[in-house]
Amino acid sequence: MKKKWFLALALGGLMACQPQQAELQLIQLDTIQLDKTALKVEVLADSLNVPWDLDVDSEGFLWIAEQEGKVSRINLQTGEKKLLLQIEEVWKVRTSGLLGMVAHPDFHRNPFLYLNYTFKKDSLIRSKLVRYTFKDYSLRDPKVLMEIEGGTSHNGSRLAFGPDGKLYWATGDKHDFTYAQNPEKPNGKILRLNPDGSIPSDNPDPKSPVWALGFRNMQGLAFSSSGLLYTSEHGDAIEDEVNLIQKSGNYGWPAIEGKHDLQAELEFADQYKTLEPINSWTPVIAPAGMTFYGSDAIPDWKNTLLLTTLKGKSLRILFLSSDGLRIDSEEILFENLYGRLRDVAIGPDGAVYLSTSNQDWNPQPGFPLPGDDKILKISPAKTISSNPIIPVKASQVLALDGKQLYQNYCASCHKEDGKGVEGIFPSLVKSPLVQGEPRVLIEILLQGKSSATGAQAMPAFSFLDNREAAEILTYIRASWGNAASSISSTQIESTRE
Repeated sequence: MKKKWFLALALGGLMACQPQQAELQLIQLDTIQLDKTALKVEVLADSLNVPWDLDVDSEGFLWIAEQEGKVSRINLQTGEKKLLLQIEEVWKVRTSGLLGMVAHPDFHRNPFLYLNYTFKKDSLIRSKLVRYTFKDYSLRDPKVLMEIEGGTSHNGSRLAFGPDGKLYWATGDKHDFTYAQNPEKPNGKILRLNPDGSIPSDNPDPKSPVWALGFRNMQGLAFSSSGLLYTSEHGDAIEDEVNLIQKSGNYGWPAIEGKHDLQAELEFADQYKTLEPINSWTPVIAPAGMTFYGSDAIPDWKNTLLLTTLKGKSLRILFLSSDGLRIDSEEILFENLYGRLRDVAIGPDGAVYLSTSNQDWNPQPGFPLPGDDKILKISPAKTISSNPIIPVKASQVLALDGKQLYQNYCASCHKEDGKGVEGIFPSLVKSPLVQGEPRVLIEILLQGKSSATGAQAMPAFSFLDNREAAEILTYIRASWGNAASSISSTQIESTRE
């Protein structure tokens, strides 16, 4: 995200004056065949610990922010990687930690690196925006620009410089449903700041950093070559989103998820003039980092958004309309091949860099792979293998069975083997709740809680139709050693009533 839309232009003259370097020799994993272009996938770096954010500066270096607080820089010509900073006060639990990073767009004259991370202040979790100065091959002189509330989850958080020279910060709602619509709270917002941390006079409120509001948990932030700003955002149980951001825009959370297609959502939208996403996904894909691709190096992808996903474990290529106001089509690469993909950046020559996220708090079956986490490089190939990867066109699959529905909606938390994540997502294996009274289990699926306890246990899945809900619960009650009776659509309907 925030991969400078003008980077290729800024580097064009510089690169032309440099002597040609020998091609970097890397380990190749795969090749890709597009309509016009053959690509190769190589390993640029490995053995990292959740490289959460990537950024390429205006000098052509790749910066890596690892969740635990490490910041490194890779020379893309030589492949040399140097650790430049370890932030000791970073507090990493689940999806907190070092989360956001961007270099100043004119890094030669303003050698500033901006970082966002969570930390503990006494017993409180906070989120801090800090500007570091790159000098003598180190990051020094940290200056705190802003501090907001943080949490163990829903911190966002991405940073980007716009063509206006302003710094944009996408924050999460801190898992508090009251924050995203509260203009006094900086959480669940896009904030806009001057590079020194002050508030621009042309903000909607010249006394507030808030640029747009109504967000749950943004994971991607990207400007196009024409200056349009896009975000990727996690939904709750449904409706992951890509939004096109407007000044003063309200994007509806928590009253609205995805398109305005329910009566209550339509009423809220009419009252608050909310904006719909330009794309949404149900089942969710857990969208992560995102960048705009405008290079000629891979002509098949020009004028697209490249989006990494965690649940889908894929790279999504989102083809934009010529004016950038719509997503016209979507293709999928690498599903389940390299594991969870956390971020994406574009090099000065149009190469694409991806970071895997297989060492994070929510590992998937079969991962991490040897050498994880990695930085993968995708670039044009001179030759193609006999069995190249070919992108798959995204399409909606109807009438899924119980196992398929479970994979789409439940496996990211409770895992494919039903064992969950200890201390976070409960195991479904031989669970008394799973094998017990059907009505209690149905209530929890549909409402996220049972009427007996009233305690919220999980997101509500009431959007499932009766058949889908019955299929999922029947699958769970008959899998992993569970031996409970099936659940019918009639039972689901009766519980709804």
